[in-house]
Amino acid sequence: MNESANNVINYYENFNEKDRLSSNWGQIELIRTKEIIEQYIPDSPAVVLDVGGASGTYSCWLAKKGYELFLVDPVPKHLEQAKLASKNQPDYPITGFHIGDARSLNFPDSFADAVLLMGPMYHLLALNDRLDALREAYRVLRTGGVLFAVGISRFSSSIDGLVSEYFKDPNFQKIMIHDLESGRHINHTDKEQYFTDAYFHRPEELSSEIKAVGFQNIQTHAVEGISYMMEDFNENWDNPEYREFLLSIIRKIDQEPSLMGASPHVMCVAEKNRLQSKTKQLLHD
Repeated sequence: MNESANNVINYYENFNEKDRLSSNWGQIELIRTKEIIEQYIPDSPAVVLDVGGASGTYSCWLAKKGYELFLVDPVPKHLEQAKLASKNQPDYPITGFHIGDARSLNFPDSFADAVLLMGPMYHLLALNDRLDALREAYRVLRTGGVLFAVGISRFSSSIDGLVSEYFKDPNFQKIMIHDLESGRHINHTDKEQYFTDAYFHRPEELSSEIKAVGFQNIQTHAVEGISYMMEDFNENWDNPEYREFLLSIIRKIDQEPSLMGASPHVMCVAEKNRLQSKTKQLLHD
């Protein structure tokens, strides 16, 4: 295991990922990710691999919708949290839990109807590693199966640095510049809020990597869009009228090319081979 992989695992062993999507800006990421998945995922019952599924937030949600879920993650803490979350919904359990690596999945060919890559594409810093993960997703998907792959925008640390005022720290200034120049986010400080080792994509770069391994009908969506521009976020988010208006704006511009890179996360949805299916129809609508 290389140094970056160790850094990522150590980071998540100490970071409370379990609660990230239920507080602050994570709430937008959660809602929008679910909305995009619901647009394209094959009807249940179907088999879904949640690769890099962390503490099981999306696996538990999809299990409740009638899907058969298999969660893969390299972080032991995450697997324990996911098992507990599954146990807390006994009528809709996650089917399987696996310590594993996105680049080498312990599942047979054509096993799944959908694969979620919610984290691997930005925690694999080398292009060859990301392509290996995508090839594995392609291999385990059935013909017509759907890939959901999330990347972090190349510009996210610059935007976050300015909004959060991390830019006042000379160490974070160096991180911002290095991210823009290389896409490789390396945190040499001891500050958890500066994240861990990651690769930050340009939106078109993420889609080109997915296309390179054979996926087709690729659609790219901004997940949070420009939501970070809302001031006094928690106060306004708690107002149902303001919250729904913000979400309506994000939905209207979630495929606007000129704004795509401004979103902290982008999601590419792609299909294995061309088949007339619900997914193909959605991808062309």
